[in-house]
Order: sequence, then C-alpha cells, then structure tokens
Amino acid sequence: MDVNAAVAAAAAIAGLCTGVIAMLAFRWSEREQKRPTRSSLRPDRGAPLPPGVDTVLSVLSSSAVVLDEGDGVVKASSAAYALGLVRGGRLAVEPMLHMARDTRRDGEIRQVELDLPRRGTGRGEALAVSARVAPLGSRLVLLLVEDLTEARRIEAVRRDFVANVSHELKTPVGALSLLSEAVMDASDDPEAVERFAGRMEIEATRLTNLVQELIDLSRVQNDDPLEDAEPVRVDELVAEAIDRCGQQAASKQITMASGGTADLFVWGNRGQLVGALGNLVENAVNYSPARTRVGIAAQRVTASGGDLIEIAVTDQGFGIPEKDRERVFERFYRVDPARSRATGGTGLGLAIVKHVAASHGGEVTVWSSEGQGSTFTLRLPESGVVRGRSRGPLIVNGRSVDDGPYETDPFEPFPAPEALP
Repeated sequence: MDVNAAVAAAAAIAGLCTGVIAMLAFRWSEREQKRPTRSSLRPDRGAPLPPGVDTVLSVLSSSAVVLDEGDGVVKASSAAYALGLVRGGRLAVEPMLHMARDTRRDGEIRQVELDLPRRGTGRGEALAVSARVAPLGSRLVLLLVEDLTEARRIEAVRRDFVANVSHELKTPVGALSLLSEAVMDASDDPEAVERFAGRMEIEATRLTNLVQELIDLSRVQNDDPLEDAEPVRVDELVAEAIDRCGQQAASKQITMASGGTADLFVWGNRGQLVGALGNLVENAVNYSPARTRVGIAAQRVTASGGDLIEIAVTDQGFGIPEKDRERVFERFYRVDPARSRATGGTGLGLAIVKHVAASHGGEVTVWSSEGQGSTFTLRLPESGVVRGRSRGPLIVNGRSVDDGPYETDPFEPFPAPEALP
C-alpha cells in the first residue's frame, strides 16, 4: 500500500512539473511572436504605432522615420539608416528635426529640399533629398525622405545637352543667315557671289553633319545593339573605315596603313561598329598634319572575362594635353575649339564611340603625347567564330605592299612627323 501511494505521489509531481514547463514554453512562444522582427522598418522605441501604419510604411520606397513626443525614433527604415538620417536612436539631420517639431506644434504638413553630406566619403559630395513631415496621430510625427541625387544629375545632363545643342546649331544657322545677306548685297559681283556661296555650302555641310551626329548619338543611347547583333569581321570594319576617310587622307597626302592579326571577329551591330571606328579614323586624319601617317591595327588580348579584340588607331597629330584626356569623350567637348571648327568637327564623334563601346560590353581609351600624336584603342569582346592567329599583310591605302613579316610592331607609336624622310 505504501509503495502504491509513493508511486502515485511521484506521478502527480511529474505531471505537475510537466504542466509548469508546458505553460512556461507557451508563454515564451507568445512573447517571441509578439516581438518585432528585423524587417525593412527597424524598431527603436516601444511607443505604439496606429493600426496599419507599420504595414504601410514597410511598402514605401521612401526613407521613413517616425518620431515620438520627445524626438525619439519610434520606427526607421533601413534606407533611413543608410542615408545617415538616424544615428544612435535620434534623428541626425537638424533641419528635419526642426521641421518635425514645428509640425508637432501646429499640425501642418511641411516639405523642403536639402543637400546632405554623403556618408563614407571625404570628397564633399552631397545627397539631394526631399523631406516631407506630417503628423501621425496625436503624438507621433512621420518623416518621409526621397533621394533626388540621381534625378538631379540626369536633369543637369539634360540641361547641359540642350544648351550645347542650341549653341552648336546657332553657329552655322547664324553664319548661313549672314552669308545669304552678303550674297544678296553682292548680286552684281559674280566672284563675290561664288565665294559666299562656297562658304554657305561649308556651313550647310557642317549643320547637316551636326544634325546627323545628334541622330546617331540618340540612336546608340536608346537602341540595344545586341538585338541585331552578328559576327562582324574586324578586317572589314577597318577596310570600311579607311574607305570612308580615303578622300580626306588623299587631299592631305596622309598615308593610311592597316595591319595586325587577321581573321578576328567581334559580336555586335555592324552599322554602329563601322560608325565608331570610322569616327576614330576620321579624327586621326582631320587632326594630323599633311604628309604624315595614320595606322589601324587589330590584335587579340587575353582578359579575365574572355578574349578581347583591340583595334588601335594611331596618328602623328598634335597630341592631347594631359588635362584634356579625361574629357575628350564628353559630348561637345573640344580640346582646341578653333581647330575643331576648321576641320568641321562637332564634338560628338568620340561621345558616340564611347556609347557604342559601352553598349557592346567594351571600352575606348586614349594614349597621347603632345607633339607626338595619339592612339585611341577600341576594346570589344571577341565573337569566337574564327580563332585564326596569323598576322595579315601590311595594307597601305587599301593595297597590300608586304607579304612578309613586319619590320616593326604596328602597335608601336609612329615616329614624330619631323623624323619622317
């Protein structure tokens, strides 16, 4: 009997302990479920939010901060922390804090645009933001912040582009207007009429080139070149570029030489690639003195992401000052505006080359030395259709003049003009 009583007492004690443990586990589970999770809205204080506000704030693209009566942060999105709006549980931007206090006092919605220092950089760059403050219930204040930095940058680019286009169009149009008046005044002088008509033709050609290059630039910026991509033979690109500038080169007695590795292919839009390489060759001819040489050479180079095709265009021109080399690919930028206008340049050719290279997964770079010339190198991913590595013959003015090995590497800079015989 005593044994049975002891067993019953032990069973009762074990059941009681099990019940206590189960109750504690249930309470702990409830507490864990009520605890806020790490989501897009990070809790900082225990002040309650109105029903549904937490869900609405979590789907907003703006940086969100909710402040309580003591300016403490109740809720803050991850984007708010990334922008540096919240630090140590407090709103770190003083103008926004003043706005929040004013809104809490009178209940009015306020909005302002501010420039904030960018975190983690020592270059003084600023973030452009738009801050909007509104009351949230009777005690809380909601701050929404939009990052306008990229929009401001795009707007500045658009504004500069419109200003540059207006200026570039105004020059030839104004010249045509003046020349037409001169023709009318010189109607009794056939020689003067012929001279002014010739000038009008030059300005009309310049205007046509400018409009066409604006169209080309717009096309390469908006179109996807890989939609009409195909394997393009580099030898054919070089031949077309030389043919395009043959008349200009002949008028200045400039020798055009091509060489390098034969049977190379790149993948892309043939028309855009022809235009880009043609712009490089045309610039080399336009900015080279008479009786010099322009060279185009192609080769394969090994890169971590796959083989690249380098097409180098080398001239013996005046060279580019070091301070201008980083800007030559900007739209309408000219190293020497007077010389560029004399050659009919629009300042858009290299910008087009840059966009074509980038849209094809490549790049364009420049090496230059004042008084010795420049080398522009277009790098594009190889198509991989043909893997021939033999070097082709040296081509001068479209004709083969050397079936043997090169005496010099076509990628080496040409000698200065004064060193030529």
